[in-house]
Amino acid sequence: MADAGRDGDADVVGMWVTADGHIRQELRADGRYDEARGDRRSAYTGRYTVTGSHIDYVDDTGFTATGDIRDGVLHHEHLVLYREEKQS
Repeated sequence: MADAGRDGDADVVGMWVTADGHIRQELRADGRYDEARGDRRSAYTGRYTVTGSHIDYVDDTGFTATGDIRDGVLHHEHLVLYREEKQS
């Protein structure tokens, strides 16, 4: 579970997108993520946990990765993702 509600943990739930829009990573409130790459939907899926501003990912295949929120930007391994603003 994401534990996003714990005091001190970053609010990461929502859609995160690279500047060119090629990679879209949805971090869901249930602690699951779904990452699309280009036209490939659900290219990577799995679970994540948040500790402070750090994110640990475990892909459904067992692959692991990490990320950090710095100044409202998600730095996920070599990727830089920005929170997508919700349309009103």
